[in-house]
Formats: sequence, C-alpha cells, structure tokens
Amino acid sequence: MTDSSGASTPVTKKVGGSAATRGRTTIADGVVEKIAGMAARDVVGVHAMGSGLSRTFGAVRDRVPGGGGAKASVTRGVKAEVGEVQTALDLEIVVDYGVSISDVAGAVRENVIAAVERMTGLEVVEVNIAVSDVKLPDEEEDEPESRLQ
Repeated sequence: MTDSSGASTPVTKKVGGSAATRGRTTIADGVVEKIAGMAARDVVGVHAMGSGLSRTFGAVRDRVPGGGGAKASVTRGVKAEVGEVQTALDLEIVVDYGVSISDVAGAVRENVIAAVERMTGLEVVEVNIAVSDVKLPDEEEDEPESRLQ
C-alpha cells in the first residue's frame, strides 16, 4: 500500500482469528460439581445434599485432618459428566419438611443451570434431581457425635 505521498506503508495482517478462538479450554468434572453444589444449596427448601449415608461419611471425613473437608462437602450429592461443549448433572438432595418438592426441584434446576452456564459457558443438557430424604422439624442431624474431646 502507498499513502498520499507515494511512500509505502506496512500492512499488518492478523493470523489465526481472535484470541478467544486460539487454543482450547477444558473444564474438569469437579469444577462443574462445585458450581452446581453451591447453586443447589442456595435454594430455599434444600436442607442438605447427598444421601444420609454419604452425609454421615462426609461428617466423619470433615473431622479428620487432610480428609478432604470443604471440597468434599461442596460436591457431596453432585455428579457431573462434562463434554467439550455440554454437561449433564445428577443431584441428590434432602428437602425441608413442608416445602413443595416439585417447586424446590424446579428452583434447584433453574439455579444450577444458570450458574453452570454463566460460569463455564457449557450448555447444561439435563439436571436430574433425586430427593433422598425429608428433614423433619424435630429430627436430629445425622452427623455422628465425635468421640474426641
């Protein structure tokens, strides 16, 4: 190219497209599980995540130094299958007594889909919810008492 004075000007050419298309991003199953677990717990009416047995083992694991504590409790009751552009989730929840289970399940599904799609860019193709228990008002927590004092 030449400018109005007749001098040539260098031409710059971008190679490879935009920066967003150069390279690949992979998201681990555990990342999606954490996001979904946090989003599900934010819904009113969700008492806990996971079955009674998994919550009991989790409570014991949380008390053991180096047992996985925070990560394990956030992902408890959540299983994700992550592909290149889509993900599917299975959640196991315990609901509070007196709430509409279908309303809580719908709210959990909406919250989880919104959070996962916003944070990861993945399309959530399904969120399967299994209600494993109902927390009664006078029921004690399932966590075992610690033998250590």
